[in-house]
Amino acid sequence: MSNLYRTAIEELAGVADAIDDAAVDEACRRIAQARHVSVYAGGREGLAVKGFAMRLFHLGRSVSVVGDMTTPALGAGDLFLVVCGPGEISTAVALVGVAKAAGADVLVVTAQPQGRVPKMADFVLTIPAQTMANDQGAAATSVLPMGSLFEGALFVLFEVMVLKLKTSLGVTPEVMRANHTNME
Repeated sequence: MSNLYRTAIEELAGVADAIDDAAVDEACRRIAQARHVSVYAGGREGLAVKGFAMRLFHLGRSVSVVGDMTTPALGAGDLFLVVCGPGEISTAVALVGVAKAAGADVLVVTAQPQGRVPKMADFVLTIPAQTMANDQGAAATSVLPMGSLFEGALFVLFEVMVLKLKTSLGVTPEVMRANHTNME
């Protein structure tokens, strides 16, 4: 394996080692108890959270992606899961405001817990990784560009959360496979 591969994997491992597993468990509990989960993130973070939404669907959860025309209105008993690595993007600020006004619980996954979006949340799960908020000058510590370290760690985090939810919800691999689309 070349040094770049090893460096990237070691950086991801360092981030994974620093994630608070008790906070992950609490995030999973909130997802498991929600009547409906709606997810949102921008850019490459959005790609990761859409993959997580797909797996939540495979787990039998009621889930939607904000922006899709089939996204229901949120309300009490629902969970709005927002990924906002840098801690603030204007769309996330607006959507969190709407979800909170409707009575939904808000879970934010971020690398910048002091940011405006996490401060609006009911619960914050922190991934301590470089994002575009701190990818320049002396603050830049990753060999990976811009927010790639956060985005890669996000994918790994979501896969671990799927494993935890699979166990806590008692979902078998056969049930997950049966929930997979046959329209591809």
